[in-house]
Amino acid sequence: MQVTETLNEGLKHEFKISVPASDLDAKLDARLVDLKDKVRLNGFRPGKVPVSHLKKVYGRSVMAETIDQTIRDTNTQIFTERGFRLATEPKVTMPTEEKEVEQLLSGHSDLTYTVSIEVVPPIQLADFKSFNVEKPVAEVSDADVDEAIKRIADQNRTYAPKAEGAKAESGDRVTINFKGSIDGTPFEGGTGENIQVTIGSNTFIPGFEDQLVGIASGETRTLKVSFPKNYASAKLAGQPAEFETTATLLEAPQAVDINDEFAKMLGLESLDKLKQAARERMAAEFAGATRQRVKRLLLDRLDESHKFDAPPSLVDEEFNLMWTSIKAEMESAGKTFADENTTEEAAKEEYRKIADRRVRLGLVLSEIGEKNKITVTDDEVGRAVIERARSMPGREKEVWDYYRSNANALAQLRAPIYEDKVVDFILELANVSEKKVSREELFKDDDAEKTAA
Repeated sequence: MQVTETLNEGLKHEFKISVPASDLDAKLDARLVDLKDKVRLNGFRPGKVPVSHLKKVYGRSVMAETIDQTIRDTNTQIFTERGFRLATEPKVTMPTEEKEVEQLLSGHSDLTYTVSIEVVPPIQLADFKSFNVEKPVAEVSDADVDEAIKRIADQNRTYAPKAEGAKAESGDRVTINFKGSIDGTPFEGGTGENIQVTIGSNTFIPGFEDQLVGIASGETRTLKVSFPKNYASAKLAGQPAEFETTATLLEAPQAVDINDEFAKMLGLESLDKLKQAARERMAAEFAGATRQRVKRLLLDRLDESHKFDAPPSLVDEEFNLMWTSIKAEMESAGKTFADENTTEEAAKEEYRKIADRRVRLGLVLSEIGEKNKITVTDDEVGRAVIERARSMPGREKEVWDYYRSNANALAQLRAPIYEDKVVDFILELANVSEKKVSREELFKDDDAEKTAA
């Protein structure tokens, strides 16, 4: 066998390989000998078919299998000897002319092909014991609990009809009938009957609820609004519209006594139990926010500590996935890059940087996990499937069957589990210090990140 490297540029390599016809013929005979005891041919006793006859009957098909296996074995040998970790599947180029293919399958010519690869660069891992990570921690205060209970009370507030002749105020619930039009023409989905609107809830188009203030039961008004530019329907996004609206019922919110009876209405024994449940739920939310903050800080530290050229094909693949998603979201929302105060070229450059970071971090995390034998068990994946099924009441079996029959979906569940286990491994080595912060400080970065997205 002869191996010649014909390309060595950065992470890209190409080799030209030649395997003598005699080697292929020897491998072919070995496969035919193995086949002899398995085939049944008329006129021959089991296991007594001459190899020469088998070659006449099965030679071409077995030679094709032999060539395929030889290429795989040869490539593996080349990559292993050079210590290559492949970033993508090898690209093999074979002879395509009919005469060359015929000569090869009949065993009359050497196997000559080229293989092109892109490799993962060697990654020198940082000393994680030198990492300093500040862990923001916020305690759930009594005021936080009281605020949460108040929100629960507001969500369970009852309403009572207002007196005849009363006017709608902020906080009131108004039952309305409406007909919408754009330039005098009704549009699909623009009508509604007996629709309840709570003034100030901001659940309708901006400006709609505000114009209901002062309306009386039985009164009809024409409300003038504009659909948001990012409205779900591209046909309506940014369009000015008018809604002929009639109020049929006005209701005022009733006071809610936050006491044991209120807690029992929610299925808890007492107000103390309700407060305890609210505190535990908020503590879990705070812990989740702390975890995300620490993880982001750690990933930033890993990014700073591991600078290397990511395989271009992996970056291209990650970028294309991101860019396709971004374009689809913008088209759905009816947005342009100008709306985001940028250009398509600038946005592409920014997302390519993000794709590069994601690929490098993925390779670093994989390297850490591999060197430290970090794995994800089937039980851990199974628990993740169960949690996903529980989050969709009534569809548990459908979710379970989906993951059981979809390897790619299982892999998508496995990936974040693996990432979290690697993060935990690093945090055990790093110098982690706690910093007391307020609730607002803890969630501040999350809000900023959502806005940027």
